[in-house]
Amino acid sequence: MDYDTLMQILASTVRLGTPLLLACLAGLFSERSGIFDIGLEGKMLAAAMAAGSVAALSGSAWIGLLAGIGTSLLFAALHGVASITFRGNQLISGVALNFLASGLTVLVAQALFGQGGRTPPLEGAARFNPITLPFIDAVRDVPLIGPLYAEVISGHSILVYAAMACVPLSWWVLYRTRFGLRLRAVGENPAAVDTAGVSVVGLRYAAVAITGVLCGIAGAYMATALQAGFGREMTAGRGYIALAALIFAKWRPWQALGATMLFGFFQALALRPDVVESVVGRKVPVSMLDALPYILTVLVLAGFVGKAIPPRAGGEPYVKER
Repeated sequence: MDYDTLMQILASTVRLGTPLLLACLAGLFSERSGIFDIGLEGKMLAAAMAAGSVAALSGSAWIGLLAGIGTSLLFAALHGVASITFRGNQLISGVALNFLASGLTVLVAQALFGQGGRTPPLEGAARFNPITLPFIDAVRDVPLIGPLYAEVISGHSILVYAAMACVPLSWWVLYRTRFGLRLRAVGENPAAVDTAGVSVVGLRYAAVAITGVLCGIAGAYMATALQAGFGREMTAGRGYIALAALIFAKWRPWQALGATMLFGFFQALALRPDVVESVVGRKVPVSMLDALPYILTVLVLAGFVGKAIPPRAGGEPYVKER
């Protein structure tokens, strides 16, 4: 495998890892507050349908993005009401949202466009197109650095760069702000936070809202940037992979970046069976390559990557003592 091929695979890694990164950060905020969210998959899928549909009807990817975020926030609110207000089982609530999104997205897309649950192909301003960063021509021929800058760093949509910016922003919010300190505290000991006069319910709803925004961006990215429109079940388990990456990252933002890019790398390899064949020296079935990210997910969830300790109050509804 030559250097140019490696750069192409790394570029695909960034593109494929972006929705995983956004969903992983979404789960990070939710679970740090003590709310387990299996429904990342459903929120992403609903956001992808809304973004793709609205972008197709309006001709604007930005309006589609807002629609995706709004739809994901609505699903996040449902999960919040069920888990926080009514103190329901968080896992069951998340699974229910996934089932709801799976059926509702196809139904709405079919009713709007009559194309088997898909949206029409998006073109022009209805998509987030790649951005060429400055000085491409000046550095393209520089050994090592030029191809890295031209292929891997440049040439992505604005949502990719926004996702990357969310990593240091999430770290700063969680570890350098009062809100982040309280959010992490409420996931460990909500009674102590309540005793200090801080609203546990308010903090958890804020975390759920942040989760909705990030999942909305992830879903909109898939429909309006990674692909040219919405297709049924297009998230293909990425919400669950993001949860595995979150465990792999031990609920930390920078580690989440590395974990999601690792999963993205395996997805990128699945698209290049010729490269895998040249490396291993024999033909590898495409179905096996497609299964690599899911195999890694199982290994992570089975605990083969070391012990990961979740927030102590995670999954437990808070009942205020009187």
